[in-house]
Amino acid sequence: MDFILDKGSCRMGQKGCCKRQNNKLNTYDWLCDVPDAENATDFVEVQFKNTRKGYFENRDKLPLEKGDIVAVEAVPGHDIGTVSLTGKLVLLQMRKSNYRYEGLEPRKIYRKAKPLDLDKYEVAKAKEEDTMIRSRQIAADLGLNMKIGDVEYQGDGNKAIFYYIADERVDFRQLIRVLAETFNVRIEMKQIGARQEAGRIGGIGPCGRELCCSGWMNNFVSVATGAARYQDISMSPQKLAGQCAKLKCCLNFEVNAYMEAQKNLPSREIVLETRDSTYYHFKTDVFKREITYSTGKSFAANLVIIPADRAFEIINMNKNGTKPAALEADTKPQPPKRDALDILGQDSLTRFDAARKKKKKRPAPPTANIVATDNTAPRPLPAPRNGNRDSNGYNSGDSSPRPPCPIRPPRHTPQRPARPNDSASPNDPK
Repeated sequence: MDFILDKGSCRMGQKGCCKRQNNKLNTYDWLCDVPDAENATDFVEVQFKNTRKGYFENRDKLPLEKGDIVAVEAVPGHDIGTVSLTGKLVLLQMRKSNYRYEGLEPRKIYRKAKPLDLDKYEVAKAKEEDTMIRSRQIAADLGLNMKIGDVEYQGDGNKAIFYYIADERVDFRQLIRVLAETFNVRIEMKQIGARQEAGRIGGIGPCGRELCCSGWMNNFVSVATGAARYQDISMSPQKLAGQCAKLKCCLNFEVNAYMEAQKNLPSREIVLETRDSTYYHFKTDVFKREITYSTGKSFAANLVIIPADRAFEIINMNKNGTKPAALEADTKPQPPKRDALDILGQDSLTRFDAARKKKKKRPAPPTANIVATDNTAPRPLPAPRNGNRDSNGYNSGDSSPRPPCPIRPPRHTPQRPARPNDSASPNDPK
């Protein structure tokens, strides 16, 4: 059974207290350690296949813990589910899900599931895949514009719930009759949206985590494109759409914080006037409190980034009939523009190269023993190729003065100091 919790791995060292979440839409029981919270109510939260949950009364005071498989009351017969929450926190969850039973007797828990109950459920569960495929074919033959996404059999196999998706109202009365005759069970049709279907299937979002609709969300609020505009997110449909082909639910998570921060910034509809041109709002950086203005109303042209305080200053000047020379303040230089996509230098090809150390220049050789020569003297002209040359390589018939040859200084050979035994004869006695 895919929805059964592992009771052995769910114990936290105390009986009846389990905080581990190892099931879809499982509630974190932060009151399980409180002594009085465990017996605060007789209601128990029971979870069935995928995301379906129900609240049942434990009239017989059965010792139930989180993860126990129980047989509960159903119409008709009984159903098999897993206890997902007990104690005082169940009342808060009932209030959150608007569960009401006024005027009706709440359904009760019969018993803990016996091996015979589990065998019936396994037989019924094995028929869900084939039933879904055959029901899709029957709906297509009847010409119904709908998609049957999942089929769930009741624990005793007497009832089947068909979950379908449709963009418009569908008359499925004929479909119910055909399905009842084909599968010999009681039929119940439940329409779900694209977000509910994605939550039942599950998956990984672009953030790298489990989908919110399959992890913890059970109430889906409509998402508008205005939430993306307030947060200055790209309006590309590929980036805004989730796996359900609808706008991502996470767009609503931070939109209230952005709307609150926008109250301390100039309105987007206000136009700034200068002596040279008119500037229109282009985008706003809420975190840095910087606003980008453009000379084009519907396109980016001559973009200028100014702080919010400077924008308020220019707005007050325009109200008084004064126009500044430029948007930038004269005392504060314009910060250098940086590409938002390359803040970390990820586009640089040499970002992983190690910094090269500058090589130290070798010192020049000492010039103590070099004799300066007269470089100002004119050099002799080259002798003809076939002339008579002397031993020094000069033409014997050339009468031009020859440059003096550099005289090398005599080599100085250090002498070893005389020792007392040097003057003694080898025959002298020691």
